[in-house]
Amino acid sequence: MSSNTLEFAKVLDQQDSFAPYREEFYLPLEKIYMDGNSLGLLSKRAETKLFELVDTWKTLAIDGWTEGMHPWYYMAEQIGDRMAPLVGGKKSEVIATGSTTTNLHQMVSTFYRPLGKRTKLLADELNFPSDIYALQSQIRVQGLDPEEHLIRVKSEDGLTLDEKRIIEAMTEDVALIVLPSVLYRSGQVLDMKTLTQAAKERDIIIGFDLSHSVGSVPHALHEWDVDFAFWCTYKHLNGGPGSVGGLFVNERHFGKKAGLAGWFGSDKTKQFDMNHTMTAATDAGAYQIGTPHILSLAPLLGSLEMFEELGMERIREKSLKLTSFMLSCIDNELGEYSFGIGNPLDDSRGGHLLLQHKEAARICQALKAQGVVPDFRAPDGIRLAPVALYNSFEDVWQTVQILKKIMQEDVYKQFSNERGVVA
Repeated sequence: MSSNTLEFAKVLDQQDSFAPYREEFYLPLEKIYMDGNSLGLLSKRAETKLFELVDTWKTLAIDGWTEGMHPWYYMAEQIGDRMAPLVGGKKSEVIATGSTTTNLHQMVSTFYRPLGKRTKLLADELNFPSDIYALQSQIRVQGLDPEEHLIRVKSEDGLTLDEKRIIEAMTEDVALIVLPSVLYRSGQVLDMKTLTQAAKERDIIIGFDLSHSVGSVPHALHEWDVDFAFWCTYKHLNGGPGSVGGLFVNERHFGKKAGLAGWFGSDKTKQFDMNHTMTAATDAGAYQIGTPHILSLAPLLGSLEMFEELGMERIREKSLKLTSFMLSCIDNELGEYSFGIGNPLDDSRGGHLLLQHKEAARICQALKAQGVVPDFRAPDGIRLAPVALYNSFEDVWQTVQILKKIMQEDVYKQFSNERGVVA
């Protein structure tokens, strides 16, 4: 049997132990969802937990902070404990708090201390713009010029990064390094272990943005001795739009004062003492700032259950099988339509693929009109993310067939080559 046929896809689905989990999610009607790396789908478990927390507010009012099935006061720690295995951290090293960018600001304000020769921040030119905006802002707070003090490692091909070039940029004037774990456009997985080891050898603090890897790629942050990491929970973790982010702080740094202090970083037994001298928590909780957004935490109570049941190794295995099958179908069906492959072809890719085409914006609009939900990334990128928990191999086969029809029949020419407000 050919490995690029509908029949083969159905065989793979029959053999897939993840198949029952597809029923856990609200799949868009008559659509194939390939944008789970931007926003994961709602699961029935997440919905149930959200309603439970709303009911707690309704029935217990303020007593919901300390009573009920999931007392709000301890929820950030509870969810942090459950996210710890996903990033390879100790429970004490992980907390659910803030958002990706606020957590980055917290970490940089805590660890960036320009002194003497060491005044520069090291990042890369392919990082998500929000991270770069935050780094530029933190440099300005120190009274320095981002043009001089923010180093961005260049990409040779505009898609991927060479770890050797990153290490070469770890010079004696670098005070702090912030890198993505997975590049948001090409899906390249950086060698975090090697980069961390190189930073340690040079006595440089290093942290990673895990937004495009958490829930898709296994991590071992504590074992690798990473200093800090931060991430969102609304992509592969399916926590919902604007769900509360995650933060890892290596236990070596416990006791270091948070750069941005707030009352939820207090020792929880003393938080309501209302003393103007803060007694900080002795774990990652010390880096919280404000009151947790309880209703934005609630869905994670349900969505994380599936990650606990399946484990990251199995999720990664299924993810790679899905993207490998998609690459095979693309190679077999789309060779004559001038598509480029922008992601690594080996296992150093994350949970999504990047197709490149000069008409990408029009093609994405045509895909949506034909019932496939992709993600456009300027100037020429079509990101497709078959997610292990809810996408099938038949989804993958159908997506490529629809894309082939769009190109064969010039369907995309009905649309303007411009992105929407939300790409």
